[in-house]
Amino acid sequence: MSTPMPKFPHRSLHQQHAFTGLNARVPEGLVLHSRRNMLKVGMAGLAGLSLPNLLKLRAEAAQSNRPMSSRKSVILLWMAGGPSHIDTWDLKPDRPYVNRGPFAPIQTSVPGIQICEHLPKQAAMMDKFSIVRSVDCRFSNHEPNTVMQTANLQAAPRVNPTKGRMYPAIASLVAKFRGPNDPSMPPYVAFQKSAGHLAYGGYLGKSYDPFNANLAVDLPIYTDVGVDTGKRSGASLFNFARGLTQDRILNRQTLLKDFDRLRSDIDNNGSMTALDSYSQQAVELVVGGKVRDAFDINQEPAETRAKYGDHLWLQQCLLARRLVEAGTNFVTIDLSYHGASGTWDTHGDNIPPYGGIKNGLGPLLPLFDHLITTLVGDLDERNLLDDCLVIAMGEFGRTPNMGTQDSIDGRNHWPVVMSLAMAGGGLRHGQVIGSTESDGGGIAARPVTPGDLAATIYHHMEVPLDAFWMDPRGRPNPILDQGAPIGELI
Repeated sequence: MSTPMPKFPHRSLHQQHAFTGLNARVPEGLVLHSRRNMLKVGMAGLAGLSLPNLLKLRAEAAQSNRPMSSRKSVILLWMAGGPSHIDTWDLKPDRPYVNRGPFAPIQTSVPGIQICEHLPKQAAMMDKFSIVRSVDCRFSNHEPNTVMQTANLQAAPRVNPTKGRMYPAIASLVAKFRGPNDPSMPPYVAFQKSAGHLAYGGYLGKSYDPFNANLAVDLPIYTDVGVDTGKRSGASLFNFARGLTQDRILNRQTLLKDFDRLRSDIDNNGSMTALDSYSQQAVELVVGGKVRDAFDINQEPAETRAKYGDHLWLQQCLLARRLVEAGTNFVTIDLSYHGASGTWDTHGDNIPPYGGIKNGLGPLLPLFDHLITTLVGDLDERNLLDDCLVIAMGEFGRTPNMGTQDSIDGRNHWPVVMSLAMAGGGLRHGQVIGSTESDGGGIAARPVTPGDLAATIYHHMEVPLDAFWMDPRGRPNPILDQGAPIGELI
């Protein structure tokens, strides 16, 4: 089993919202139900970024002749723990069992491409997917696992404990240089099982941390081995964030009426004229409730909810689609039941809760197959797929040979090579990029680095590849220190 993750003093801070420092519910010399505190909660706590600044960013982009598409987005399906490439997208059927594992390949809809037998729905839709079999993950590490989510090879807290967590997520940099597609929506949203599974704003500041979606929606609660407890999270962030006193927190209708009165008061007493045009637009967008509605899965038709299903991850995928449709441009779903190294960390059956390949990975694959194909199919049906790039990956692959840590059927960590799957984004799909050696243990052709992946995402999201961010000491840092968009996809 993996070694315990070192504790980091900032970890608990990441579990707070991005604007904790504003102390929006602290009196600060004002009574709690003041209009100023109410605006601070609504404008900051919901969006995760300054809405006026985001609106201004869009205007400046248009003036500089690089107008941004209004619908570009990314959904990252984060397979925390490291899925086995040899047992998913890069099977080795001609090898001995100890190498090839228990699963057989099946032919896909694209001649010459085979994937695991437990991914038949993806196989049938392979024309909409690309598989990258040669991802160079040599510098990626286990939870906290941020190299692949930041494209910074120093972002490995286990070996770089001082600065490893401080390099900004790709999603955070997209938020900084692009902002959301709708300024009333948070730009970077994450459904997270563990703070250690995701990358954050780091040096950019907590305002670029992900909006914690778990706090915003009522979802089923699962055990760390994936058993539905029958309980619900009961999350009600919007009731609390808009609350002005304890009794009002419990009364959603009263809060909504208060927002309506606030909007009317602002318009009638002339306060809006004291704000610049971007701030006026921001206030209107926040009090309009679009974020709250996007997280309300009950607004989705029953037929669509049934198509996805009741499983936690499936409901999160449906919510991810709702979020990008509403204007969020980067959603990460932490596909893990377990809050430590992750559900895809399939060391062996004698190491619960991870399991081995047959009994640990095996049951995950049909669920994942339904999850990713339902999401991609739904995006396609709603004419969102060309604008939404879907990526499925973990932090590294698994060892070529079965048997690890006194188990005969598991695979250990393999930070040498891994596979990932992509769909959408208006890219060229129906192909395999790169290859591994005959046993899957190393890259044989066309290495794809974390920087290449990030550059592809930035290219898709219309973020300039030569952009840079400033660290706390005022030094410029390029968003890419190596890498280029994956040419086969562009």
